[in-house]
Amino acid sequence: MWCRVVGEEFSITARTNSGDLSEIWRHQLSTTGVPQIIDAHYPDHPDGRGIHQPRLQPHSEAEIASVDIGPGAGRWLKEAGAAGVTRIRAKMARAVELATILGNDRVDQALGLAATAGRFADDDLLSILGHIADSKPAGEVVRADEAHSVQNGTIAWQALGQ
Repeated sequence: MWCRVVGEEFSITARTNSGDLSEIWRHQLSTTGVPQIIDAHYPDHPDGRGIHQPRLQPHSEAEIASVDIGPGAGRWLKEAGAAGVTRIRAKMARAVELATILGNDRVDQALGLAATAGRFADDDLLSILGHIADSKPAGEVVRADEAHSVQNGTIAWQALGQ
């Protein structure tokens, strides 16, 4: 098997069953730290490779402390990494500090909710912890998307400029 870069694409050439060399795959280049896993590359696996979740492998004391908060913290780390979140180490250090003060259970619940809702901004964890403290037990998480809006209609704008 031979691999090479052709312009903006990655080309994989291999010897076929007939003994000839042939290009077997070609796809867009990826960037460092953002692997492309294409299910078509795994034809013998019924669900491709998409069903495999990355395993957490903490190495430093700070990473171990983050993962030790609980399964919600692990889920947050996986989702944040997959979403390309920046400053993950700083955010998890803050989570460890909060877990020391508030307890692992509350922070783990908040991290799990943040992961489910796709909330990875700097103050999202504090906001979720505040919501948990102010409200009844957490129910179903609502994920905002572009298909729905709570904005008032635009009918009032029709008269603008007339």
